[in-house]
Amino acid sequence: MSSARAFHASVALPDGQVLATGGINGFAESSAELYGPATGAWTLAASMRFARKEQTATLLRDGRVLVAGGVDVAGAAEPYVEVYDPASNTWGLSENLNESRSGHTATLLMDGRVLVAGGEDVSGTPIATAEIYDPDSGRWTLTGSMHEARDGHTATLLPGGRVLVTGGHNSAANALATAELYDAATGRWSFTQNMISARNYHIAALPSGGKVLVAGGENIDGVVQSTAELYDPSTGTWSATGSMNAPRNYHAAAVLLSGRVLVTGGSDAIGGATLASAELYDPATEVWKFAGSMASARWAHTATLLPATGQILVSGGYDNNGSAEASAEIYTPARR
Repeated sequence: MSSARAFHASVALPDGQVLATGGINGFAESSAELYGPATGAWTLAASMRFARKEQTATLLRDGRVLVAGGVDVAGAAEPYVEVYDPASNTWGLSENLNESRSGHTATLLMDGRVLVAGGEDVSGTPIATAEIYDPDSGRWTLTGSMHEARDGHTATLLPGGRVLVTGGHNSAANALATAELYDAATGRWSFTQNMISARNYHIAALPSGGKVLVAGGENIDGVVQSTAELYDPSTGTWSATGSMNAPRNYHAAAVLLSGRVLVTGGSDAIGGATLASAELYDPATEVWKFAGSMASARWAHTATLLPATGQILVSGGYDNNGSAEASAEIYTPARR
């Protein structure tokens, strides 16, 4: 990439390019760039109005990209929202979030609206509030708050349209085992069964089969774990599944066209080694297998599916020395 970046956001555009925004390289970045799969090259895109890291980037139904919140150059959560138009390579300001937040989640709902939930506020405290963005009006409205404040959590759109939020940590910095469901029809949250293990900075993915996979992250004791579990939306219950071959947090995950899940990099302990290894989860067998190693160890990076080829683009992150990386790599799945 033209700039080293970690804690950035990447999203695949309808034309097959990947937009990478912001992140940190010493300070929060406002720059953005585009990866072209046909050329294998990055080109600069228009810069955002605001520098940010730990923001969310969501592809809207009309092909634009909604970027919300994040941490500014002063290290505080921000409320600013911008929308990128790939057709004109321009950023337009949209209404601010009702509450500044970073490290939150953003989920495209089935009706085209975007749900933003949790994260940290300007004081660095995890919050429970959630809000909805309407792309037609460009307005944000508050919706029901989660039952628990959380940061470092995950959010997954379920096949029926509900949103599953898992784990994260609370204001006491304790990892959470709780999980909640958001019903877009009522705007309300309800608890579902707790995970088997508390998790923070883990991954969540929806492989083939319809169950949600969560893996890794820090547990209640601050230990980075290799365990994984599955959530069944039809029963609202969790069950253990195969463990990864290595403990990981701040790793990245992408669902392959085959329905398997690729997990890359991360850190194997608090202050531990940065990993270059990758693993594949097969939902048919519930087994993880090593999928080779990246050329560079990295954490706080992104992994993005290239739909046209089925490859995965991995970009940025921190290396083993804690320096942001500019390198990017392509994973090509083996034919089955």
